[in-house]
Amino acid sequence: MSATNEIRRDAGATILKTFSNATATRIAAIAGLLAVVLGAFGAHGLKPLLAQNGTFAIWEKAVFYHFIHAVMLFVLAERKTLPKVAWWGFLAGIVIFSGSLYLLALTNVLWLGAITPIGGVAFIVGWVCLIFKKRA
Repeated sequence: MSATNEIRRDAGATILKTFSNATATRIAAIAGLLAVVLGAFGAHGLKPLLAQNGTFAIWEKAVFYHFIHAVMLFVLAERKTLPKVAWWGFLAGIVIFSGSLYLLALTNVLWLGAITPIGGVAFIVGWVCLIFKKRA
């Protein structure tokens, strides 16, 4: 293993070890804020563009999943023991699933829809992790 790979691995491990509930709560709050802002922006500021593209329903779907999982990020961050894999799965799902749908709605570039299922899998991983999570 090269020295660069060792540094990357050590940095990643350090980030995961020092990742706290307070940090997770702040990120969850930012995700929730963005869901509200993007929902309002889509309904008002982007309405003509989304209507022109015929993608308003796609935007709404992105906001819906974004908001639900932002709430879940917050709920998990407030637990005594943060279920990190589930938390990161939900965050990745927001970024990839909702993010790809936001871009698809704005650009009407259809291949972006091929990325969306990756985010859906991240959401599923998060929920499955919660199914098998032992109580702390």
